[in-house]
Parts: sequence; structure tokens; C-alpha cells
Amino acid sequence: MSARVVELPELRGRRFVFRDRIDAGRVLAGLLEGFRGTDALVLGIPSGGVPVGLAVAEALSLPFEVIIARKIPIPGEPEAGLGAVSEEGDIVLNDALLPYLGLSREQALELAAPVREELRRRVRLFRGGRPLPQLASRAAIIVDDGLASGYTALACLAQARRHQPRRLCLAVPTASESALARLSEAAEDIFCANVRGGRVFAVAEAYRNWRDLDAAEVQEMLARRPPARDAAP
Repeated sequence: MSARVVELPELRGRRFVFRDRIDAGRVLAGLLEGFRGTDALVLGIPSGGVPVGLAVAEALSLPFEVIIARKIPIPGEPEAGLGAVSEEGDIVLNDALLPYLGLSREQALELAAPVREELRRRVRLFRGGRPLPQLASRAAIIVDDGLASGYTALACLAQARRHQPRRLCLAVPTASESALARLSEAAEDIFCANVRGGRVFAVAEAYRNWRDLDAAEVQEMLARRPPARDAAP
């Protein structure tokens, strides 16, 4: 069954609608108001999903933790990806892209191997090596700062699904229509304030103030909040 998509119609197709990631998180929290006072856990994807997710969690008084995935870089084009890997090894590939790159699925999976060490490093860096909090029988809300292709979020959703949450949701301030279609079977609900179509999509074009975040900035943000706890039995 396809996910229920909740958006803000007045923001559809518009650019530069958020001041910054914190502002975007507060707008997103308005769409997630129904989770206030529940056992939901907000899971931010570093780096950009951390300030957005923290703003959501603060606005709704919900616990926050990070869930980590990384793109699988295309050989010779490290800024582009052919899929993604979650911290627990869930791999999603852009199978339609592989023939254009002259790669078999087996070769693509081999390219995912070096990413695993980087994932282990980021789990130590951003979560102190701790396992994810308990997700079983509670709502999990995975948050990023936007979806262009959506493969990193897809890997995180695959990981979270195996932990059997009662309800699995994806929440992003902005996304392309194609990414939302790609993820439509991966979650029960998708909350996206700013949906945009067109052949070219850039997450940054939803923000008036945009910059990449380095690891030290993310660590500082995480240090200012208590770690999420497991849900009460």
C-alpha cells in the first residue's frame, strides 16, 4: 500500500521557502503535531537531518536520536551516488542507473563495501557506538533536510522496518516528486512541507540560508540534548 503523503499545498512548487534548517524543522513539526504526547521517536539522518530533526523533536517534546546511512559513490564522481547503505548493512541501489555506468549489480555491491567502515566511524562519532533505541511497537519518524533521489532515506527506512516499529514515517521539509514516488512503499506516512516537480531538483533551493555541515558542528548539536531512551515496556 502506498504511503499517505501530507504536504503544505501553499508551498508546492515554490523555492527558498525556509529560512534555514531549524526553521524548516519547525514548519515540519506543524505537520507532525499528531505525534505530540506519544511514544514516537525522531531519528535524524546526519548531517543535514540533525538540525531539522532536533527542531522537530524540541517543538513536539519528543526524544531524538540519529540513524545513519551513506551514499555509494559513483567511481570517478564521488559527489554522485548509485545507491546507499545503512549502518546495519541494508543496501538500496539505483538499478536503472547501473547499465548507464557499465556496472553489474555485483560490481555495485562491491563498491558498497568501503562505505561500511565510514558508517562504523560515524556511528561512533554521532551516537557514541550505542545501538539504536528500541523501535518495536512505537512510532519511528525518520527525518532528513530534503530528498533529491531519496536513496539514503530509503536505506534508513529499510533498517528501521526490520526493528518492527508500530508505525514508520518519513518527514522532510522538501522533496522531489520522483523521490516521493520512489519511497511511497517504504513508509506508512510521508510528511513533506515543500513538494517540487521538474527535471532538475536541488534540496538547497528550498532554503534561503544553506551550507554544508561538518562533523564537529553535528557533534556539538548532539551534545546539547540527552540521548533518547528506549520506550517504556
